[in-house]
Amino acid sequence: MAKNICGIQQIGVGVRNSEKAWKWYRDQFGMDINVFEDTAIAKLMLPHTDGLTRERYAALAVNLEGGGGFEIWKHTGMDPRDPDFDVQLGDTGIFVSKIKSRQIENAYSLHKKRGLNILSELQTDPSGTRHYFIKDPYNNIFQVVEEMVFYKKQKSVTGGNYGAIIGVSDIDKALPVYDGILDYNEVVYDKTGVFPDLKNLPGGDKSYRRVLLKHKKPRIGPFSNLLGPTQIELVQAIDRKPIKIFRNRIWGELGFIHLCFDIKGMDDLRKECAQKGFKFTVDSAESFDMGVAAGHFSYIEDPDGTLIEFVETHKLPIIKKLGWYMNLKDRDPQKTLPNWMINTMSFGRIKD
Repeated sequence: MAKNICGIQQIGVGVRNSEKAWKWYRDQFGMDINVFEDTAIAKLMLPHTDGLTRERYAALAVNLEGGGGFEIWKHTGMDPRDPDFDVQLGDTGIFVSKIKSRQIENAYSLHKKRGLNILSELQTDPSGTRHYFIKDPYNNIFQVVEEMVFYKKQKSVTGGNYGAIIGVSDIDKALPVYDGILDYNEVVYDKTGVFPDLKNLPGGDKSYRRVLLKHKKPRIGPFSNLLGPTQIELVQAIDRKPIKIFRNRIWGELGFIHLCFDIKGMDDLRKECAQKGFKFTVDSAESFDMGVAAGHFSYIEDPDGTLIEFVETHKLPIIKKLGWYMNLKDRDPQKTLPNWMINTMSFGRIKD
């Protein structure tokens, strides 16, 4: 089966209090669909957890407006740590999670009315796309980006994850991952300088090279209609040496821990990554079990150690109490699931 990147499944968010964090993400970003929750020991992540197994809680939340989900992740066997320095734009790792919105003015007005920590006015990036930055109560920064492609209208003023701003030490060395493997093969802009729309971010008044990447062709695959189009912005500091955001910390601690892609064709992907010099650091081999969900997952690192996860989903719950599941293992990997099947995810909505 040929490799197929179907879209961003989720961005991992390491938190200290999963209940409070998820409530905030439901209220402000509409991440109210409970796809699964699981408490277990992370046995396979030893390369990224100092060689020790770690107890953890994980939940996958989705917004049916469309976009990727949030994997809300909490260490339960240790007290997760913040970065040991003041993180700035350009430091290596996932610095910002992008969030899509088809009603950007309403989203900005509502978030401002609610007194949220908005870091910037509604403004435009070098391509003319409107956006603004907002910080959650847990020190994570989100960029709400105007995007008119959505899956299903919801009450939420935003959709789900739309990509990320990722700090890299050398954009040209990072492109073989983000373009070559992840197929972000369209350069929207490649600019260097000081940018007005970044000035209110930590370190945003300095000089950077920015490369915004999109994929030329629409993603295809079982959940591609829900996940939709996404973008990655690579940012390289010009005037200083960046620091790794997860310096002296392990996977799963506080902040954005990984970017996860829904894929088909894991065997071909494994070969491609190895050939291009980015071997899997973690490989679940066959099907992993997260309680009510199952699949095959793996990880690679970009040249700066930022973690990229791949998941080939085999099973997802529809109505757990009735034992009703989506069995995806033997479906046509190029075919999108019918809308009625994706819509059954609404049975998992959390109503506060």
